[in-house]
Amino acid sequence: MKNKELLLIKSIHTVIWLFYNVVIFYLLYAVVADKIDKWVWICVGLVVAEGLVLLIFKWFCPLTIIARKYSDSDRDNFDIFLPEWLAKHNKLIYTGIFGIAILRLLYRMINP
Repeated sequence: MKNKELLLIKSIHTVIWLFYNVVIFYLLYAVVADKIDKWVWICVGLVVAEGLVLLIFKWFCPLTIIARKYSDSDRDNFDIFLPEWLAKHNKLIYTGIFGIAILRLLYRMINP
């Protein structure tokens, strides 16, 4: 039964990760292409909300915390279907991309 729950958590976690990839890369595309619209602000809000969730849970995704009940693995990708190197550096990579998008957005707002 443990494997079934862990598989479900990994699947949900991966779908959410894919969703946030769309959000972050749409944001990056929109600011580079100068297509600032309501979706840009929705994307910013979603990423900020995700950041607040991570802050509340001491930089862990709540799904990771739940998945720990079903696995004693110490691998970085035990709770998501990602290569281990990507799971390990996920926050750093996507925070960097988000930061670049935000800097570009600020530039666009200051220099319309």
